[in-house]
Amino acid sequence: MDWMKIFSALALIMFIVILFPRARDMMKNSPKGTSSDWMSFAIPVVMIVLFIMFLIQLV
Repeated sequence: MDWMKIFSALALIMFIVILFPRARDMMKNSPKGTSSDWMSFAIPVVMIVLFIMFLIQLV
């Protein structure tokens, strides 16, 4: 095996071990979104999807 592959696998495992508990804590203690927060996210996403569909129709 190549040493670079071994080092990359060890680095990936180390990142997962170090970051997973912190990410779990951040998700548990983060503020919850309200319906207005979700609508302010959903409207631009729908607009982007519609724009992409319009561009596809032009081709």
